[in-house]
Amino acid sequence: MTDGHLFNNILLGGRGGTNPGQLKVHAGGIAWRKQGGGKIIEIDKADITSLTWMKVPRAYQLGVRIKDGLFYKFIGFREQDVTNLTNFIQKSIGITPEEKQLSVSGHNWGGVDINGNMLTFLVGSKQAFEVSLADVAQTQQQGKTDVYLEFHVDDTTGANEKDSLMDLSFHVPTSNTQFVGDENRPPAQVLLEKILSLADIGSSEEAVVTFEGIAILTPRGRYGVELHLSFLRLQGQATDFKIQYSSVVRLFLLPKSNQTHTFVIITLDPPIRKGQTLYPHIVIQFEAEAIVERHLSLSEELLATKYKDKLDAAYKGLTSEVFTKVLRGLSGAKVTRVGSFRSCQGGYAVKSSLKAEDGLLYPLEKGFFFLPKPPTLILHDEIEYVEFERHGAGGSSVSSHYFDLLVKLKNDQEHLFRNIQRSEYHSLFDFISGKGLKIMNLGDAQGTNGVSAVLQNSDDDAVDPHLERIKNEAGGEESDEEDEDFVAEEDDGGSPTDDSEEEESDARESGDEKEKSAAKDLKKEAVGTKASSTKRKSKDGDEEGSKKRRQKKKKDPNAPKRAMSGFMFFSNAERENIKKSNPGMSFTDVGRALGERWKKMSAEEKEPFEAMARADSKRYKEAMAGYKSGGPTINVDSGNESE
Repeated sequence: MTDGHLFNNILLGGRGGTNPGQLKVHAGGIAWRKQGGGKIIEIDKADITSLTWMKVPRAYQLGVRIKDGLFYKFIGFREQDVTNLTNFIQKSIGITPEEKQLSVSGHNWGGVDINGNMLTFLVGSKQAFEVSLADVAQTQQQGKTDVYLEFHVDDTTGANEKDSLMDLSFHVPTSNTQFVGDENRPPAQVLLEKILSLADIGSSEEAVVTFEGIAILTPRGRYGVELHLSFLRLQGQATDFKIQYSSVVRLFLLPKSNQTHTFVIITLDPPIRKGQTLYPHIVIQFEAEAIVERHLSLSEELLATKYKDKLDAAYKGLTSEVFTKVLRGLSGAKVTRVGSFRSCQGGYAVKSSLKAEDGLLYPLEKGFFFLPKPPTLILHDEIEYVEFERHGAGGSSVSSHYFDLLVKLKNDQEHLFRNIQRSEYHSLFDFISGKGLKIMNLGDAQGTNGVSAVLQNSDDDAVDPHLERIKNEAGGEESDEEDEDFVAEEDDGGSPTDDSEEEESDARESGDEKEKSAAKDLKKEAVGTKASSTKRKSKDGDEEGSKKRRQKKKKDPNAPKRAMSGFMFFSNAERENIKKSNPGMSFTDVGRALGERWKKMSAEEKEPFEAMARADSKRYKEAMAGYKSGGPTINVDSGNESE
């Protein structure tokens, strides 16, 4: 490979465990991306100071040290990769990797080597272990011969790993010759002073800057935010979070459309945990016009060396801007701001709803971000296609004023952004098409002009091609089956009920009123006719009208039955139990109770139903492929029948 070497399933080592990903070594440096998206590490070759190879259990480890003292460990190389990659690194980067050996003797007596911010314990000339001094929260001398280290408790570490290094103690005898002292300064104190000069000791006591009473929407509450040298702390009335800057992937600074508030989002990998809920995004809301002045608790030496061109001694300006600038300087994370998109009213986002939650959808240069709850980031690279849909299935006159945007991801996950105003269509369509994203048509034979025509059509009696296609795919006559749109997603925070159900109920009630009125008119006109005969005729007339309406909604009986979600399989299994426990409960209340139970279930409890949903989805895709190609369709019952 002339442009570089690509390796899959390479682990990024760290104190909180290992994360698998893809590593590329190229002429410009080294890049690693976490598997499934998320954290990206890019190392320019000009910043690399040294490279090392080490044989670890079942694989080889590549160590990369950069100028600011950080040390990265990439694990998972084969023996044949070592020779090939070493030759490539020598030619393209100009550094010859050194070979280190791992001590497996189990001895706990050796020497300490401090290089940059890495402390390595050596047994002879072999490495036993190493730790980053940036992770040290406290250190103290115990007696004359012991040095005790306590490490930061990172609330993101426990999200993926059960075990984490908490403390470490070194015994330094007075006869030690590596850290030479005297009667007043024993060798243990010399080692302690060396560690103090490199670790972020004191940052756990005094913050660089503090912001009080900050409104955080996710996880919800008011927090005091402390920014330290190596971590940030959120201090609430009931909950505290401590987050290492190494977990901060990116920052977002997004003004709200009404210009009264500004969102600042801290994206984390791994996420923080509160109870059983993981939070990959911390959503902070600042008042747009609030001004703040802050002086940083940093020495002139640090500002002139480590944070040169990154931080200033003092800041004055909008609170959201000051907070973002200081956090960016301390963490090194990049900041994403609003892009070129403008709504029809000149805003940076469009109003929409996701999973029954109202919010704002921000079309950014490299993705979409829905805020504030549930905060959902979708990168353009993850999108399979987008589809514009008529809102509400044409049953209400209001539906012509809104449309929905369906975003289908490459991993088959879908996000449906609903209730977008029709006036925003052109802005969204032009932005999405300009990014080269695939746009699915509303009808199989329609182009993009057809999409626009359908969305702009204000005639409620006009045929909606998307609605007709959905009807045909559903298959079968109207029955007492549950509406399959009556589904809550796996992590839906709201009730699985849908507004369309209320619209249908209203339509049925108005229909009943018309039927009663027609019966009264027939009764007045038919002089001398028995009341029972009049009622019979009225009923027959209603049946004929009903048949006409049904003919208008006729579905293709050969179309395969749509796939069910995991929630629907769960509902079918538990509905009877809820009915038995709550006799007389309405259909809507039963659905709401099922939705609440589904929301509280863990991923392990949901897995059997999700497995059934995946199998049913595969069945539906295969059946639809045969149906669309004109071949024979075997409509296998997916079990989505209700009483």
